[in-house]
Amino acid sequence: MEKINIREIFKEKNPKVAKLIPGFIYRYIEHVVHQKEINDALPILGDKMGLDFVNAIIDHFKVQIVVKGIENIPANGRFIFVANHPLGGFDGLVFAKVVGEKHPSLQFLVNDILMNLKNLEPIFAPVNKHGKQSVEYVKRIEEIYKSDLQVLNFPAGMCSRKINGKITDLEWMKSFITKAVQHKRDVIPVFIEGKNSKFFYNLSSIRTKLGIKANLEMFYLPDEMFRQKGKTITLTFGKPVSYTVFDKSLSPYEWAQKVKSHVYNLKTDNSRAFC
Repeated sequence: MEKINIREIFKEKNPKVAKLIPGFIYRYIEHVVHQKEINDALPILGDKMGLDFVNAIIDHFKVQIVVKGIENIPANGRFIFVANHPLGGFDGLVFAKVVGEKHPSLQFLVNDILMNLKNLEPIFAPVNKHGKQSVEYVKRIEEIYKSDLQVLNFPAGMCSRKINGKITDLEWMKSFITKAVQHKRDVIPVFIEGKNSKFFYNLSSIRTKLGIKANLEMFYLPDEMFRQKGKTITLTFGKPVSYTVFDKSLSPYEWAQKVKSHVYNLKTDNSRAFC
């Protein structure tokens, strides 16, 4: 089984920058992302792939799952599942596990850096969050939307931050609206309950106030993932929203924010209709 190698990942993403990074920085990043613990766990998890690997990780970390509104997922159809992104790790795994139990043929649109997790390649489709989309990525994603595969997406593109004292996603990107209309896919909204550590949110706040654009807190997401050991994650599924709802009375961006608001309302009432 291929192990995680932070130095090689940096070299692959940006060879010029990788050469300039001193060894002690690499060692610190390796510590923060728990490279050794992850690589030690890989042989235990075996050569499982896709959803089997997802289930093995969840079991290994003893994460408990509570699901509400599972009856809102139809047995048949082509859907885009969209959710808030509170954790930046286990929320995605739990999201894939629960949807996969009803619809095992799925693809999760993820940051392309996660494609380094080879065991998850069968269910991951890469999206470049830090640059221009390659022709290959665009073509692959388009084929996925045309297919009968279920599509999972975190429209915020990054995990939630603390804004005005509340843990919430940043603005949602509009692409899931345009793709829903283009490919006649209904949207299933999902609320995921969870939060990262105070350190994570404080670092994000300080970084923002200092005007630092680099997403420094992203490097601490693996550490946040390890903090979820033994915890419970709750998912609430809302009723499907027909793609025909997304008409020209609002722009795709405005519809995306409206769906985002609806997702957060699911926490208190998963039976409410989208309006």
